[in-house]
Amino acid sequence: MGIAETPGCATLLPTSLFVSSHPAGDRPGMLCSFRIPGAWSCAWSLNIQANNCFSTGLSRRVLVTSVVTGHRQSFGTSSDVLAQQFAIMAPLLFNGCRSGEIFAIDLRCPNQGKGWKATRLFHDSAVTSVQILQEEQCLMASDMAGTIKLWDLRTTKCIRQYEGHVNEYAHLPLHVHEEEGIVVAVGQDCYTRIWSLHDAQLLRTIPSPHPTSKADIPSVAFSSRLGGFRGAPGLLMAIRQDLYCFSYS
Repeated sequence: MGIAETPGCATLLPTSLFVSSHPAGDRPGMLCSFRIPGAWSCAWSLNIQANNCFSTGLSRRVLVTSVVTGHRQSFGTSSDVLAQQFAIMAPLLFNGCRSGEIFAIDLRCPNQGKGWKATRLFHDSAVTSVQILQEEQCLMASDMAGTIKLWDLRTTKCIRQYEGHVNEYAHLPLHVHEEEGIVVAVGQDCYTRIWSLHDAQLLRTIPSPHPTSKADIPSVAFSSRLGGFRGAPGLLMAIRQDLYCFSYS
């Protein structure tokens, strides 16, 4: 979502660009770029009912764009859209807003109609991340008050809350790894926390290797097979120009 040379744009890049075995000179560049000023978030669709499409969350609006035809659908909202994810089995696009509302857009409905909001959930603070679980019966969301909740989409009720995350105003991601049964988030205090997905127990807290600074919040990525197919579970942490690896078992 945006790169330094072209701010306010959505850029589609080939995955081969990130494969280390690919010869550097033969790597292709960007496939296409769409100028979308004021975008807060974006999501790529793997849903067959929105094939070759991506969504961008704007100020009080959601845009769904076809990368093949350039056709756009616009859905008006009452708040800035800070987080998005497409469902795969159901024709739904989930959105998290600055107002604390989480809603789903039914992709089968015309954007001019009034029936395209399929699900509505509410947090008390701005929603910064939404993650749909594999069976698409639950959704996890985090907000700018440090609240992380697991929602049952069938009953629209919170069924689990994950305590300890620290956030006051930052747009921080949330990582859910169902294969390992864990939830990972980095707080504004620069601590990385790992919870059990199934009972919300805090399993591990990892301090930043650098002095704590809200300007240097670590970025993390978890893999069940770090380093390849035979690899062990592990967490990569990037901060400034340094990269750290933590084993996990």
